[in-house]
Amino acid sequence: MSDIQNQYNELLENISNELDIPPSKYQQAVERYKSVGKWLQEGLYENCTGELDIYPQGSFRLGTVVRPIKKGKEADYDIDLVCCLPILKSSITPEKVKAQIGDRLKENTNYEKMLDEEGRRCWTLNYAEQDGIGFHMDILPSVPEETQIIDITCISDPIEYACHAIAITNKNENSEYSWQTSNPKGYANWFEQINRPVFSQVEKVQKRLLFENYPGLFANVDDVPIQLVKTPLQRVIQILKRHRDIRFMGNVFEEDKPISIIITTLAARSYQNEGDVYTALKNIIHKLAAHAVLLESEVLIEKDIDGLKLISKKPDGTWYIPNPVNPGENFADRWHENNNRKAKAFFKWIEWVYSDLLSILEQSDFRQVSKSLEISMGDKLVKKAVARMGCVENNSSIYAGIPTIDIKPCKPWGY
Repeated sequence: MSDIQNQYNELLENISNELDIPPSKYQQAVERYKSVGKWLQEGLYENCTGELDIYPQGSFRLGTVVRPIKKGKEADYDIDLVCCLPILKSSITPEKVKAQIGDRLKENTNYEKMLDEEGRRCWTLNYAEQDGIGFHMDILPSVPEETQIIDITCISDPIEYACHAIAITNKNENSEYSWQTSNPKGYANWFEQINRPVFSQVEKVQKRLLFENYPGLFANVDDVPIQLVKTPLQRVIQILKRHRDIRFMGNVFEEDKPISIIITTLAARSYQNEGDVYTALKNIIHKLAAHAVLLESEVLIEKDIDGLKLISKKPDGTWYIPNPVNPGENFADRWHENNNRKAKAFFKWIEWVYSDLLSILEQSDFRQVSKSLEISMGDKLVKKAVARMGCVENNSSIYAGIPTIDIKPCKPWGY
């Protein structure tokens, strides 16, 4: 990479660091979900034949946490916890499973005060803010999925992923309960396998830096949680999620913005072990932008891009982004609705990412680059990230002759 690309890569890394949950708050979150897990573990449940399987899922597990933006302001962190009861699915109803977890939480006077109304799938504990930062903990009741469903999934998915499938409770708008299949542990294992080659290269160095930069927080270097170590893939996902939140805020298509599981899945499947954030971001966006031609009828994707099978459109007009650990689940199952509204929103966002985060390097002054980033990523966030670079922002001479990025994404017109 050129000097300017190295500097920009450092800025992107700093933005990722600012987006991430602070190590002290991460430790606090872990202590809280372990306490909740212990309380649930010690409960008595009908037809329960062993210990509960309780574990974090989602961005907290994947190391891609970003403090969410709600109504224009940074909101509380979300912690997602799976609570899987060792009960035969055929021997109990989803309503009963959901109720048992809720009842157990209500038996604790502290949790009862923090407990929100019953959600569609989860029970939510709302923790009070400390130092201006709060938490929501979503607890997902579930039981192991039936063997025959796992066997069907294994036809197209490795057993090491499929065996972790769970049946989760779902309550619809008519208060009717049903089972739905999910596999957060299998998904995490899939993601970690993709992330592992580069993770193993950066783990020791980053753990050492975290140990030294936060004295007294960790007993030793090995005590630093692996979720605080970040690869370029994880950083790109964090940056993309924040860019999405800012760019769609107040937009007429805000309700159609890409969901995090789609961003995470497509970024992971596009990642080719790039060793820096800038190159990883550039290559991922290039591959996703090439799929925009699918918005037009009878237009073929480049052969090498099509071979990745990231996004496809079927002859009947429906879109397909498979869950990598359950191909029967389609993350883009609603993209065809309202004249492909969600698909158009996705590719419009990819165009924004290219304009805001990649072609931005065509500017010759770093101060102008950072100022432009403030619009698409948030002014406070970018100013903090720039401040981490010391005097770099004032040294405009090193930014002369910035190269143009050779990426020409297809424009998804149709708005």
